[in-house]
Amino acid sequence: MNSNKHEEKKEAAKQVIAMMTIGKDVSALFPHMVRCMATQSIELKKLVYLYIINYAKSKPDLTIMAVNSFQQDSRNVQNPLMRALAVRTMSCIRIEKITEHLCESLKDALSDDDPYVKKTAAIAVAKLYQTSPRLVKDHAFIKTLQGLLLDGNAIVVANACATILEISKSANKNYFPFKKGQYLNKVLAAVADSNEWGQVYILEAISVYEVRDPAQAENIIERVLPRLAHNNPAVILSAVKVVLKSVDVVTSAEIKAATIKKLAAPLITLLSCEAELQYVALRNINFVLQKQPKIFENNVKVFFCKFNDPLYVKLEKIEILVKIANDQIAESVLNELHDYTNDMDMDLVTAAVKAIG
Repeated sequence: MNSNKHEEKKEAAKQVIAMMTIGKDVSALFPHMVRCMATQSIELKKLVYLYIINYAKSKPDLTIMAVNSFQQDSRNVQNPLMRALAVRTMSCIRIEKITEHLCESLKDALSDDDPYVKKTAAIAVAKLYQTSPRLVKDHAFIKTLQGLLLDGNAIVVANACATILEISKSANKNYFPFKKGQYLNKVLAAVADSNEWGQVYILEAISVYEVRDPAQAENIIERVLPRLAHNNPAVILSAVKVVLKSVDVVTSAEIKAATIKKLAAPLITLLSCEAELQYVALRNINFVLQKQPKIFENNVKVFFCKFNDPLYVKLEKIEILVKIANDQIAESVLNELHDYTNDMDMDLVTAAVKAIG
């Protein structure tokens, strides 16, 4: 590890990480590993950083030795990957003494020219908040994050949304500045360019906002409806949540009816997923029916139980059948429920008899 040859150092660091991974105590090598930080090799840096994160809690005094190297790396002009890596590693070390040193580097990273550094710094603020909410408030990081919502890069916007959501939930206060129109429009514009999890964070952020203006609600619905065609169930359910919340504010009965009609098909497609996802979709459909009881009246057959459905899916489907049954379809629902009463599973029979009642 003290060798002058880079390859030897890297090989030694790999051996240390391998031993650490299988549970051997290699904390005695801490000073040597910290010395290995003085390198321009991103591979070696990653190995050293991984080691420091693992032993930081048990060796807080030795971890302080690495702070200078972290700060130097976070100011590395040539390599944005190095800057991002330093900020991310410092945010993973949950020791207040260290996090105090992180704030200056984090401030620089949040205003960095490189979007990769900015998106990493945005998530680092959430980690810092878990360790020390006071430092986040003292350095006005929430205001900086709100500024990132207007960023030109969709991934930066998505990560800013994720962090503000996290902080808002912890503080029990909504920090999204969507009352100012430009923030909402910018975030809505970023939805299409984000990856699937970025879209979930953005949609979740929009669903927190209380829309009061019918024109704004229509704008949100128009921008979010294309997300219903996504192949990720999490994106579809987040989009449904936003649309259902916004449709309440829409005054035009025609737009309302047309929008609600468009929600049925994507929710039904989720029923062709594996059983666990089907169950989540059915639970959500159950909630949707409380608000829009007529949404599935033309698709009753998709809720008939299949012979290979697990019991928890069948019970959920029976509950939905009861909710959507009306004068026109009651007879076919009753015939279906009658078939379930001949099943071998007593829990299913009990649910079917109760549903017939």
